[in-house]
Amino acid sequence: MVRKQAVVRGIVQAVGFRYYAQAEARRLGLAGFVRNHRDGSVEVQVEGPAASVDRMLDWLRRGPPSAQVDTVHVEDLPDRGDDGFRIE
Repeated sequence: MVRKQAVVRGIVQAVGFRYYAQAEARRLGLAGFVRNHRDGSVEVQVEGPAASVDRMLDWLRRGPPSAQVDTVHVEDLPDRGDDGFRIE
């Protein structure tokens, strides 16, 4: 199990990004959360098998059709054993 934090910047708020991210994380069987930041970025923390986390990070670099992703900053985090994926 691995856990990553990704901060996504671009046109990523008011475009349904959190809901699409939740759906994708659930499809991949990942745990964690997604939330908006006041600076217009979106933070995503995902935890699960490394291959699934990598697929989620690839998805975040594209985002949903309504978004325009400029950058994604990724950091490793210690796993927490979360259950489910939520929008905060």
